[in-house]
Amino acid sequence: MLFYVAFLAEKRKKSKWVNNPYVYTLSLAVYCSAWTYYGSVGIAANSGIDFLPIYIGPVIAAPLWIIVLRKVIRISNQNKISSIADFISLRYGNNVFLGALVTVICLFGTLPYISLQLKAVSETFEIMADHTSYVSTNILDDSTFYVALLLAIFATFFGTQNADASEKHTGIIASVAFESILKLVFFLIIGIYITFYLFDGTTDIYNQISIIDNFKELTSLNGLEDGFNWLFLISLSFMAIFLLPRQFQVSVLENNREKYLKKAIWLFPLYLLLFNAFVIFIAWAGKLTFDGAVNSEYYTLLLPLENGNSFLATLVFLGGFSAVISMVVVSTLALSIMVSNNLIIPYGFLDKFIKNQPERNAKYIKNIRRISIFTIIIIAYFFYILFSKQLSLYSIGLISFVIIAQLAPSFFIGLFWNRGSSKGAIIGIIVGFCITFYTLILPFTLVAYTGTDTFTQLGFNGIEALKPHALFGIDFLSPPAHAFFWSILFNLLCYLIFSIITKGNYRERNYAEMFVDSNNFKALQDSALVWKGEAYVADIKSVLVRFLGEKKASRALRLFFTKYKLPLDTQLADARLINFSEKLLTGSIGSASAKILIAKVVKEEQISLIEVLRILEESKENIVSNKILLEKSDELSQLSSKLKDANKELVIKDKQKDEFLDTVAHELKTPITGIRAATELLMDDEDDMPTEIKKQFLSNILQDSDRLGRLINNILDFEKLETGRLSLDITYLDIHETINKAIANTQHIAAKKGITLKLNNVYRFKLDYDEDRILQVLMNLISNAIKFCEPEIGIIEVDYILGNNELEISVSDNGKGVPNEDMEYIFDKFYQSQHQNTIKPEGSGLGLAITKQIVEKHKGKIWVDKTKKTGAKFVFTLPIS
Repeated sequence: MLFYVAFLAEKRKKSKWVNNPYVYTLSLAVYCSAWTYYGSVGIAANSGIDFLPIYIGPVIAAPLWIIVLRKVIRISNQNKISSIADFISLRYGNNVFLGALVTVICLFGTLPYISLQLKAVSETFEIMADHTSYVSTNILDDSTFYVALLLAIFATFFGTQNADASEKHTGIIASVAFESILKLVFFLIIGIYITFYLFDGTTDIYNQISIIDNFKELTSLNGLEDGFNWLFLISLSFMAIFLLPRQFQVSVLENNREKYLKKAIWLFPLYLLLFNAFVIFIAWAGKLTFDGAVNSEYYTLLLPLENGNSFLATLVFLGGFSAVISMVVVSTLALSIMVSNNLIIPYGFLDKFIKNQPERNAKYIKNIRRISIFTIIIIAYFFYILFSKQLSLYSIGLISFVIIAQLAPSFFIGLFWNRGSSKGAIIGIIVGFCITFYTLILPFTLVAYTGTDTFTQLGFNGIEALKPHALFGIDFLSPPAHAFFWSILFNLLCYLIFSIITKGNYRERNYAEMFVDSNNFKALQDSALVWKGEAYVADIKSVLVRFLGEKKASRALRLFFTKYKLPLDTQLADARLINFSEKLLTGSIGSASAKILIAKVVKEEQISLIEVLRILEESKENIVSNKILLEKSDELSQLSSKLKDANKELVIKDKQKDEFLDTVAHELKTPITGIRAATELLMDDEDDMPTEIKKQFLSNILQDSDRLGRLINNILDFEKLETGRLSLDITYLDIHETINKAIANTQHIAAKKGITLKLNNVYRFKLDYDEDRILQVLMNLISNAIKFCEPEIGIIEVDYILGNNELEISVSDNGKGVPNEDMEYIFDKFYQSQHQNTIKPEGSGLGLAITKQIVEKHKGKIWVDKTKKTGAKFVFTLPIS
């Protein structure tokens, strides 16, 4: 059935049935292996709730996928990454040794895990076939051996159809998603059967188990020690969901669209929750039924068999078998690609590939991966024969998790810290693995071979501080948590220290920058790849042809030249083409091997730090130049409309100027006419005119003279301000007194209209300014406010507050306010608002222009507060020395 599902999915690769977020999320459930199916129940039976941390970690990790996993997917797609070894190797400048080291770590971490799956298949098959008393020493009589072969054939057939490992494995992913449904449904069926058929529900099981002696230990954490164990196990599983080769394969490499993550971040935790809903009740039911007489890991099988229900037991067996197939197939696929691309090809086959034809090279690559798959599964089988039979599923699983966790510092920190170096990553991983080997792998190996735990009890050479399970006196942690704590601590310290004291080469720093700034990854990759040397397009093409074939290589190069607007007959290759070529080869032979191959046909020179900075500066200047050219192009396209707007504005300004001249002529003519008329009357009727009327005429002459003087002064002031000839008489004065003077000088005008005029601030504050000019500003603003306020209801408020090194003075009113269309021009010379309370605009149109000039002469600013909803609020600042 699985072969058929995979075959259909491969045939309909573009179909929505195989390309959707649900299939993607279900494929992530490859995390739930035989360990989840059987091991969790065993842990729940023996240690209670201690099975939970392995699932809490992934649940915590799921929301972070939007940040971390999306970044990893984006980088992997850009670079045709085909494994986690390729990914980490690329981050540190395509370091060949680092890629090989990560592959070795993944092999050590995954082989025990595959053997765990084979152990589960073997033991459940024996239970189902009732062969538990039969022991065979012949491999050919062992059913597990044939299961391993079938898994190898399945993985080989559907995992090695393309030489390019970065291609999606639609068939395998569809079958994994299908298996995820089967194993969940079958587990829920057996959970419901045991809980509600064999027992009378969850309450019944709880009531019966709660009377046993150690029930409290099964349902609670035993002090601080248990808390630390949980913390480390949660951290371990958190890292594993990102770093396990099978998880990286399904979550990153098989992701078709980033948006699938939005569904996965809640659907995957829900899947884990459903899977674990009945674990504790199955465990307790088995404990009540068998009382420790059988292996607690297989209660899901033994309980239905004990009650004569072999059909349900068969469903459980098939569910567990599905979990095994998913894990083994995806893991061997991921490992075979890593072994091929990071061990076999770069360390032995590259020279042979250069001499071969493309068809033969593709065949070689596929065969290397097929042999790798078979070899990995067979080695895992022998590991099972030699070691796994003596360990629980849980123990083997945790050993794998601790080994894989050694990749965490170089993976996670490398994504967000551009200083991390390959030396730090390599030394950290090696030190962490050595500590894991000493504290976890070596003790169980010696016990398996010698049958004694002397080394574990006494430590190396009898040294108390070097006990593998109590290193440096820490003896309260479980062996996996203890190994994880010490290995990650020293791994992290080595990574940070060696990254700080050693600098990577220019290539390494280049990729570090790209990984950290993944949002601009493409731009950085295209424009800022630092490279110096001599390379020819023909040489690079010949290498590409060896692996892609003539047709694909020519098409790829043609697309490259078109993209960058280069002539098709270009002979010299630049950094972009070298990077592009490495990326093309990465899918087939891995990033490390791609780097070696391209390096063989180009003459690269070492670059000093000064040259790196210069090249990056030139790249930056080119980017800036291109940006300026684009901006200029946009400006030219908008020039026509701008010219129209400018012309329209000139017309408005010209009209305003005409209105200004009319107004000035009118303003000059009115007082002169009044003075002339009053003077003539006084001269004609000097003897007969009553004294009261004479006084009135003289008063009018005085007012008109003042008005005429003010107008002339405004024009002269503006001319002086415009030409910069006006000098300020700066004095250290009290602003409170100056504002009071301005209010006193304008109070009589406000009183005539029944307008309230007040100063809100009672505090005195001294600063440097020209009092006459600031009085002119205040009186201008207050006069304007009076002009725009309604009689009898108008209120004008003057206030000031202390800002950052400046005093902010405001004049606000409840009048008509400043219309939006006036905002832009209100401080322009000659401008007069068309929304005054008079039919014809009053004043010269110079008041606010002069006000602005005076404020700016004081090195202050003036503006209209747009946030005021009713009325207007003018604000200006004076700097505090």
